[in-house]
Amino acid sequence: MTTLPLISIAIPVFNEEGNIDALYARLSALGEAMASQCRLEFVFSDNHSTDATWQMLEALAAKDERVKAIRFSKNFGFQRSILANYLHTSGDAILQIDADLQDPPELLEQFLALWKQGYHVIYGVRRSRPEGRVLHTFRKVGYWFIDRISEHPIPRDAGDFRLVDRKVVRALAEQRSAEPYLRGLIAGMGFRQTGVVYDRSARVAGSSKFGVGQLIRLGLTGVFNHSLVPLRLATVAGVSILSLSLIGAIYYLFLKLLYPDLPRGLASLHILILFGIGFQSLLLGILGEYLLRIYRLLRREPIAIVEESLNFAPNDIKL
Repeated sequence: MTTLPLISIAIPVFNEEGNIDALYARLSALGEAMASQCRLEFVFSDNHSTDATWQMLEALAAKDERVKAIRFSKNFGFQRSILANYLHTSGDAILQIDADLQDPPELLEQFLALWKQGYHVIYGVRRSRPEGRVLHTFRKVGYWFIDRISEHPIPRDAGDFRLVDRKVVRALAEQRSAEPYLRGLIAGMGFRQTGVVYDRSARVAGSSKFGVGQLIRLGLTGVFNHSLVPLRLATVAGVSILSLSLIGAIYYLFLKLLYPDLPRGLASLHILILFGIGFQSLLLGILGEYLLRIYRLLRREPIAIVEESLNFAPNDIKL
């Protein structure tokens, strides 16, 4: 008799006490509906919640051995939380979802069918999502921009709702990025990948912990982690400014020869000086972003530090 594949459902959480019960009910129902196709385990990574999230996970883990959880010693950020979660799963494939149920876990059946066809990464492509027009446009432009300047194609309108094969997780374990951008990291690995279009739902409860500031920071991480365009842009811009300066110097030299009494341009001189200082500061900032990533990589910071765990053997904790 063939053993059914084990599918790990990885859920990063932070202050999600209002969503845990509804999420567990949906996951339990999903387990029953797919009992003939796969086995499930539910792996939570708690990013040091300050509400009752961890206590609720303790109660669930006590009554259901499929529920596993790790709690970090502090908030290590959303992307690190996802990566640490992947590394603590045991499944043949891993489905990553958010706790707010905006991404329907029931799509696992469709994802699983594609996985059995040989795809290693199946990601959800958001056809629609309940958010304001301005934020939606900002997000869409951001996805387009990151994809355009990346060294490799990155799926647009796709977040972290995906199913990945165990091979992908093993490859991720070898790439200990200090500040990972998983969409780009997974997209750049190759493997057989495909997308599934779906409509994103509204949050069941609570409010999003991922505001505009965090969205911009994540976008910058994607740019600096997966594109050399900013560095090349700095080089091109520097050469362009030097060329314009040379042309300007030649122009003013001829102008001075033609008009010896030409008054000195104090204001224009100040503007050029300030422009030069600002431009150099921009280039230094770009270089600094790359150097910061190199520094963090050399410092070999842990992805996260596990403070507590539920339904894990001591040897199963990998951080």
